[in-house]
Amino acid sequence: MSFVEVCQGDSPIVLGLPHTGTDLPEDSATGLTEVGRALADTDWFVDELYAGLLPDLTTVRTRVHRYVIDVNRDPSGQSLYPGQNTTALCPVTDFDGNALYHPGAEPDDAEVARRLETYHAPYHAALRREMERVREMHGVAILYDCHSIRSVAPYLFAGRLPDLNIGTNDSTSCALVFETAVASVCAAAGDYTSVVNGRFKGGWTTRHYGRPAEGWHAIQMELAQSTYLKAEAPPWPVSLRSADRLRAVLTLVLKTLSGIALWRPS
Repeated sequence: MSFVEVCQGDSPIVLGLPHTGTDLPEDSATGLTEVGRALADTDWFVDELYAGLLPDLTTVRTRVHRYVIDVNRDPSGQSLYPGQNTTALCPVTDFDGNALYHPGAEPDDAEVARRLETYHAPYHAALRREMERVREMHGVAILYDCHSIRSVAPYLFAGRLPDLNIGTNDSTSCALVFETAVASVCAAAGDYTSVVNGRFKGGWTTRHYGRPAEGWHAIQMELAQSTYLKAEAPPWPVSLRSADRLRAVLTLVLKTLSGIALWRPS
């Protein structure tokens, strides 16, 4: 069974959707606690937020939940943020530090390797193919990695997260013109707060595919879920008015990126 969904378009932008899936294959869910099965750390409705914003966008999405394996983590297991609390390649705690598995049921090395081969590798094979295809068409490909998270998560960061969190691995994963354009749109977007390379600088996907010298550019957008949810708690109710307002900003971000990519020499 394929857990990767690909929708091909002709735009220079590829949307990565690594954390919207809610599937828990039973061979990977054994041992999960009620906390684990609640899937609280899903990037709730992010695929719906971006749906239809621009014609001809390519999307690559995994249906498997991040608690099975986080496809936005280094396959080697190396931490993206050394010295800071974070979650692992195959997480054993949630964003509050709570155990996801009953004692002794955590995935061992063999199980992690199986999940890498079954879920992580196919997602990135699909993402790589789409980046190559889009670059062949336009001479440039922009991976825009779509994320969201609770605005308050003390285990991961202090205080309240800005609304729009742009990550470019400290300005190395894309040409400066793309980073500046996204930052400018976000800074001018009404009363939304925004930051570039704050707590979230881009996950492994952004860092791995961000190769500006090769025509591959990568940007992560981490949305605070307070920008489109009525409450950041179950049942994760969406505010349609807030979501529509946010979609207008995201549309402008993507239009701006696409316009620059189609105009600038490759």
